[in-house]
Amino acid sequence: MKKEHAAYIAGIIDGEGSISLVKVHKNQYPSPFISIPSSDLELLEWIKNTTGYGTIIRKRNYNPARHKDSYTLNIRYNEAITLLNDIVEYLVLPRKKRRAMLIISEYKKVTPRNGRYSKELLAEKERFYQKFNSI
Repeated sequence: MKKEHAAYIAGIIDGEGSISLVKVHKNQYPSPFISIPSSDLELLEWIKNTTGYGTIIRKRNYNPARHKDSYTLNIRYNEAITLLNDIVEYLVLPRKKRRAMLIISEYKKVTPRNGRYSKELLAEKERFYQKFNSI
């Protein structure tokens, strides 16, 4: 990805997006999640095409006479980690930058590939969540 594109996407995430940990399934631990809401579908499609990541979801509009259509680009799991790694140097807001850096540096260390947790690793994962949520 070009530096200018990474910086622009970082600006969009700083301004409108969120960096979080979300449970996708009820029996799963929260995982990295980037969400960018917008009424500009062209912008979200450009981000998706530029990064190659994510799914665009159309939000239901109950009153088209008063509201524009709205969309959200959701990027999760390894795609979110990879994108954060590409844009972290361009994030400006301290809270979002710290969250991105924490996910990049620690999430994979506390998440086994096979999904099986020892007591120690589960305790480390819980500390990671507490640290993340305190930001």
